[in-house]
Amino acid sequence: MRFYDREEEMEVLKRNRTMSAKTGVFTVITGRRRIGKTSLIKESEKHGKVLYFFIPRINETLLCEHLTGDVKTDLGISLINSGRFRDLFEQLMRYGLENNFTFIMDEFQELERIDKSIMSSIQELWDEYGSRSKINLIVCGSVQSMMIKIFERNKEPLFGRATSKLDIGPFRPSVVKEILKDHNPDYEPDDLLFLYMVTGGVPKYIELLMDASAASLEKMLNSVCSMDSYFLTDGKDLLVSEFGKDHRTYFSILQLIANGKNTLREINDATGKESGMYLEILEKEYGMIKKVRPIFSKTKSRDVRWQMSDNYLRFYFRFISSNISAVEFKRYDLLKDAIREGYASYSGKVLEDYFIAKIAEEERFTEIGAYWDRKGHNEIDIVVLNDPKKATVIEVKRDPDKASIGELRKKAETVQKLKEYDIEYRLLSLDDM
Repeated sequence: MRFYDREEEMEVLKRNRTMSAKTGVFTVITGRRRIGKTSLIKESEKHGKVLYFFIPRINETLLCEHLTGDVKTDLGISLINSGRFRDLFEQLMRYGLENNFTFIMDEFQELERIDKSIMSSIQELWDEYGSRSKINLIVCGSVQSMMIKIFERNKEPLFGRATSKLDIGPFRPSVVKEILKDHNPDYEPDDLLFLYMVTGGVPKYIELLMDASAASLEKMLNSVCSMDSYFLTDGKDLLVSEFGKDHRTYFSILQLIANGKNTLREINDATGKESGMYLEILEKEYGMIKKVRPIFSKTKSRDVRWQMSDNYLRFYFRFISSNISAVEFKRYDLLKDAIREGYASYSGKVLEDYFIAKIAEEERFTEIGAYWDRKGHNEIDIVVLNDPKKATVIEVKRDPDKASIGELRKKAETVQKLKEYDIEYRLLSLDDM
C-alpha cells in the first residue's frame, strides 16, 4: 500500500530538518503500535544524510556492536567502540558539530530497559552539545506508557529536552475512504463501515487488508478470521507489551467496557474491586479509553461513561476475546458467524463514532458530543454546537427508514439548554458515509 496522508506531520519534520542545519533538534514521536511512526519517519527522511538505528532488546555490548555497524553503513564513518552507548552517542554528537545529519532511534524506550543510566547520559550530552551540533535527532517508540514516562514526567532526565513532539493518531475518515476507493472503486457503505470498525483508521491494519486484496466486507471478514490473522492476536500482544504482568486486570476492564458496561459502578460491580485508579491510568497514560459526558454537562460532572478510544481494541474485546475458544480450536467459521450475528447492532455505535469524526474533520464547531438525561432514557446520538448559538441535532441509524425527524424533535424539546439555540435537525445513515 502506498504512503497516505500525514502532510502536517511531514511539514513539521521538514521544518525540523531545516532547523537542524543551524542547531540541534530533538523530535519525539509517540503513538500506539501499528500507527505508522516508522513509515512516517522513513518517508520524511528519505533524502540527505540519515542514520537509522532500530534498538533491539539486547545487552549494551551487542547494542554498541549494532550501532557501530549501522554508523559505518549509513554515515561511512568508524566509531571507537568501548562497549558503552554513552561513548558512541558522544562521538555522534561531536560528529554533528561539523556535519548536518539525521539520527533516528526506533523503539527508543528499549534503552531504558537495557540500562536506565543511558537516559541520563543522553540528557547530559544533549545539554553539552545540542545547541552547537547540527544533528536532527528523532526518537520514537511503540510502548506509549514508557515514552510518556521518559519524556513527560518531570523527574526523568529527558523531561523538557524535546524540541517538538508529534503524537501520531489514526487516519481520518476521509483518508480511510480514499484508501478503500483506491482498492475498491465500487465499494458499498458497509464495506467502509466494516473497515472503520475493525481498523479504526490504524494504518498497519488497513495495509494488511488492502495488501491481501480484502476491500469488501466479506473479504475483510475472511481475512480477519484466518489462521495467520494479526487481528486475532494483536489485542493481547498490545496489552502485554504495555502492561506486562498486570495486563489481566486491564484486560478485564477493557472487556467490560467493550461489552457495554461503561459506568464506574457497573465496572466495580463486575470486577469486585475499586477500578477508578485503573480507569484513570487507561485514560491518561495509555489513551485506550476516554471519559464521555453528556453535552452541556459540567467538566466535573459525575455523569460519566467510559468509552474505548481505539476501534480495533473495541472490536477485539467484543468479538475476538469473547470467542477465544473458537480461535484456539481454529473454528474460524464459528468466529465469522458470531461477527455476522452481532454486526448490525454493534456497527450502529461505530457508525455514530464515524460521523462524529467526520463532522469534526469537515465542519465548524465549538463542541460536539452525545446527550443523555440522568436516567439514561432520553438520548440524542450527536449534538453539534457552534457560535452564535447554533446547534445541529442528529439521529444516526444504519437504515434511514428507521429514523424520524419528528421523534428527534421530541427528544430535543426535553433538553432545556437547547432552547437557547437555533436548531437544525439531521438524519444520517449508511448512505451518508
